[in-house]
Amino acid sequence: MARDNRELSVWTNGVRVGTWRWPARKATEFEYDEAWMSRDDARPLSLSLPLPAESIPHTGTSVEAWFDNLLPDSENIRKRIQERFQTKSRTPFDLLSAVGRDCVGAIQLLPIDEEPSSVETIEAISLSDRQIEDDLAAVVSPKTFGVDATEFRISIAGAQEKTAFLKKNGKWCRPLGSTPTTHIFKLPLGLVANGQADMSTSVENEWLSARIAAQFGLPIANCEIEQFGAQKVLVVERFDRVLHSSGKFWLRLMQEDMCQATGLPNFKKYQSDGGPGVVEIARILDASVERKADLEALFKSQILFYLLAAPDGHAKNFSIRVLPRGAYRSTPLYDVLSAWPVIGSRARQIPLQKIKLAMALPGSSGWHYKVKEVQRRHFDELAKRLRLSAQAGKIVADFVGDTPRVIDAVQRGLPRGFPQPLLDSILDGMRKQARLLGN
Repeated sequence: MARDNRELSVWTNGVRVGTWRWPARKATEFEYDEAWMSRDDARPLSLSLPLPAESIPHTGTSVEAWFDNLLPDSENIRKRIQERFQTKSRTPFDLLSAVGRDCVGAIQLLPIDEEPSSVETIEAISLSDRQIEDDLAAVVSPKTFGVDATEFRISIAGAQEKTAFLKKNGKWCRPLGSTPTTHIFKLPLGLVANGQADMSTSVENEWLSARIAAQFGLPIANCEIEQFGAQKVLVVERFDRVLHSSGKFWLRLMQEDMCQATGLPNFKKYQSDGGPGVVEIARILDASVERKADLEALFKSQILFYLLAAPDGHAKNFSIRVLPRGAYRSTPLYDVLSAWPVIGSRARQIPLQKIKLAMALPGSSGWHYKVKEVQRRHFDELAKRLRLSAQAGKIVADFVGDTPRVIDAVQRGLPRGFPQPLLDSILDGMRKQARLLGN
């Protein structure tokens, strides 16, 4: 398919960063503005797109992969975006031309001749619960159900149905102009794995998984379960947004996931598909400005995923905050879901033998993905490769010893009506895994 000679300007918090070009018959390219590179607070969009010594464009697959990773992974969701906004194609450029005004991280994508409105104000329309319910219904429909598409064009990466809103003075709002969203609304997953597993309680599952992670001391995005009419959602506080010190407006914070940082497309988010594993991510975090804390959090996350039988700890679910002049550090965890509620031998369940971690653990005989095959010695080997051997014994022992307290704490903080079968399956699974890890 021939490409038109098209361009979008890239902005962050009202400052122009550069230009993304989708030229005819050439590789896509991104070029930083010289004015941006000369700023004291200049930073690259990505570790894979570093600030050059002079204004020379980045070209090729790393550019296309970085922008493509701003979009949802699901082709069905991309198809709905195309239908809703009547884009010419489902190329990253066409889709982001339509929905790139509020992306994950700090950037806004605008037509080349357009400047963003002032970021130093909050422009928004208050919404009733009924309006939010209608907007949530519109997420899974190509129609907008009265939502003004010209004012509400957001892109949230990931595989799940979701949208985002602004919280202002305790009320939910639809942001206008350059005002960013502050919270992501995630809908229930329903059937997954080609209909093999029922994740209709994914909202409660992710909420509980986040509470468990926090009780173990891992940094993770804050979230709450909310109900809008007939629609239940998980409301996740965005950690790529921060209120300005004046309290008068919101700022976007630059971040990227590990597929973007390594210049890989979203279909390589799993290690088994050619994506980065724990050791590769650790090599990146070795240069973090919070090296010790970030490497320990990475190691702890793998223990957490083992306890929860959490299969989606892939490269797109690990991100870094990009700081001035290419410095960086890890963001909190996000999108953690336990597979215990769907593990079993009944209809729409998956045998434990088939549950795999997204990132394998190293062993003397190779790499181990299957939760059932992972043993304590594999965590010891991982710690050695992450240069954490001195701390590993205490970290693992703390997880094992702390599991009863964590379980008690989350049980005491459950919202009313929390589904008991979901709770029992996750907590029983954790107890079993902790016993195995402690032996």
